[in-house]
Amino acid sequence: MRTLFEKIPATLALCATLAAPVYAGGLDDVVRLDVLDGGVTKKGTYLGAIRLTLADGWKTYWRAPGEAGIPPSFDWRGSRNVGEVSITWPAPEVFDQNGLRSIGYEDQLVLPVEITPAKPGQPVRLKGEMDFGVCKEVCIPGNLSFDHRLDSGAGRHPAIAAALAQRPYSAREAGVKSASCRLKPTQHGLQIEARIAMPPAGGAEVAVIEPGNPALWAAETRTRRQGNTLIASSEVISNSGAAFALDRSEVRITVLGARHAVDIQGCTPG
Repeated sequence: MRTLFEKIPATLALCATLAAPVYAGGLDDVVRLDVLDGGVTKKGTYLGAIRLTLADGWKTYWRAPGEAGIPPSFDWRGSRNVGEVSITWPAPEVFDQNGLRSIGYEDQLVLPVEITPAKPGQPVRLKGEMDFGVCKEVCIPGNLSFDHRLDSGAGRHPAIAAALAQRPYSAREAGVKSASCRLKPTQHGLQIEARIAMPPAGGAEVAVIEPGNPALWAAETRTRRQGNTLIASSEVISNSGAAFALDRSEVRITVLGARHAVDIQGCTPG
């Protein structure tokens, strides 16, 4: 079974929890997890969703949560008849958290999950655990389990449909003409500067750079615009501290704007 999410370095994952006081309440007071049914698609895959419902004022995090967040990760062990799992991330919001930028969701997170059965036509059971972080005045790591047999006869679920509609635009849909990346060695890794020729996405755009390699992580991105070119720069560092090569084709750049978000896969040499 393919692993979809890798955890960021411990220094980043713990930054929010170490800096905050301990929350006196229980996790049950803050967040609830359930699995939604979306039936079977025309191509024979099962459509469902993992839903986190948060108490008022709480938020949880996107797959690249910024410097003050904990990214969700999944353990699908225990599932039955699950071949490939694909998750669609709705476009997140950008938050300022005690002077640090975090990226995530308020009130509710619905993650559409498309499952390709290992044995077509047979029942699919999703069983596993989700690790995540939630924050309000304090931040706490969470772990919740799930066990749900997907209903092949279920109809269209409005919450899943809404989450799918909130996905970022592709580069083509957003009118991206080109995306290039310039690399320069630094003391700790590589500086990356992405130059993206694209129309504005609205408001104060924030670009997020993901190296595409779980052994690497990117620092908070600085974003500015020159006319029709968006410029985003960051530093990419290896978890081990060793030298590394960065494959530009694996770099993923997400531009978060007031009107829409844009998902750009790969960049050319700059």
